[in-house]
Amino acid sequence: MPTHTMRAVRLHEHGGPEVLRYDEMPIPEVGPGEVLVRVHAVGVNPPDWYLRDGMSNLPPETRPKFDLPVIPGTDLSGVVEAVAADVDSFSVGDEVFGLLRFPSFDGHTYAEYVAAPASDLALKPAGIDHVHAAGAPMAGLTAWQFLIELGHDHPSPFQEAPHRPVPLDANVTVLVNGAAGGVGHFALQLAKWKGAHVIAVASGAHESFLRELGADEFIDYTKGRPEELVHDLDLVLDAVGGPRSSRFLPALKRGGSQFPVFFGEFDDEETTRLGVTVTGTQVRSNGAQLAELGRLLDAGTVRVAIDSTFPLADAQAAHERAAQGHIQGKIVLTVAQERG
Repeated sequence: MPTHTMRAVRLHEHGGPEVLRYDEMPIPEVGPGEVLVRVHAVGVNPPDWYLRDGMSNLPPETRPKFDLPVIPGTDLSGVVEAVAADVDSFSVGDEVFGLLRFPSFDGHTYAEYVAAPASDLALKPAGIDHVHAAGAPMAGLTAWQFLIELGHDHPSPFQEAPHRPVPLDANVTVLVNGAAGGVGHFALQLAKWKGAHVIAVASGAHESFLRELGADEFIDYTKGRPEELVHDLDLVLDAVGGPRSSRFLPALKRGGSQFPVFFGEFDDEETTRLGVTVTGTQVRSNGAQLAELGRLLDAGTVRVAIDSTFPLADAQAAHERAAQGHIQGKIVLTVAQERG
């Protein structure tokens, strides 16, 4: 068995990347329905820095509750070290990956060991390593739940209407804005898997990367206004968001849809006039969907691009990299295995 303590990255206060501290603390206890995972790699995602800076981007009434100090992180890949008595879906030694307890902020994956709900995990695809597997859960499930299958009936905090994915096939044209990022590069590949015609929008530095992933057309947003270069789109998946997200609406055909991954500002009168719909959702942990995505990862149908990796102890540098922008794929923290 491991020693009784582990290293983990914790916030003791809110602020910039410098508030991430590398602490020694007890290994978590495994509760009912959980397994203990010895972590090999951790995906870095926007909620990690939202938590770090105190959720200043969310209205106070929608902020999840948590106490300091807190271990951030939702995504991991690792090996099962112990299993609660009531869990029969995994056994000691299984390689697993998952998005833990999201949309709460109780994933606590920036650590050497994590107690994980078995229902949030799937077997890690044998064909990819822990670093690539750790980059997949949140971004991959976000793209899956927006584009392929919602998989739950929880209302979105941003809208009353349920989100409805658009059936994708060869007759559908999809524009992915922010196609080189975590969610964007999965959305591009899932839409291609379904046979859609995909237009990728990103900065020019990412063009060859996105064409390799299967983009049919590429638009460099630094050279002009993408929304003026396209028309008759069936679907816009906007992984960038912000106040200008609605500029893509006139490029949709009547009956088309825009899916904002980060909810922007939209005018109901305008969407009605244009005859288009805007719906979104909030990604939720889902081990069964992750297993389906895992099969595509194993087959090489979908791949995880890694922007950069940092040791767990250097989580601060990983957050600094995230703040620089122009990310290509995913930032991942690696956990050394010599301890214990």
